[in-house]
Amino acid sequence: MEALRTDMFEEICPSSLLPFRIGGDKWAGLVIRCLEDGPRRFSELRVPLARVSPKVLTQSLRALERDGFVHRTEHTTPVRRVTYELTELGRSLLEPMRVVCEWTAEHWDELLDARDS
Repeated sequence: MEALRTDMFEEICPSSLLPFRIGGDKWAGLVIRCLEDGPRRFSELRVPLARVSPKVLTQSLRALERDGFVHRTEHTTPVRRVTYELTELGRSLLEPMRVVCEWTAEHWDELLDARDS
């Protein structure tokens, strides 16, 4: 599995212009995208989500887990570590999220104009 990049998300992401949020959490969609390719440790998620404080990232992960989108696994051997991965329910969000992202990119100028007026 490829490492997550620091430049995975644009500076404006997530924007208040986005037409939806998952569970009311502005970071949830980005966390889900980070987990798209498989399980990740908290420290791995921090790479592309450096703008998110550890406390807020923890809250997002807990909310996603509570809502059934993410599964948290504690490993005890050979060393203690925790990984997060998408559940089937979480994976079912990937395609709708892709469509909404494409729609947002296509209508970005209109969204900006509407917000400005």
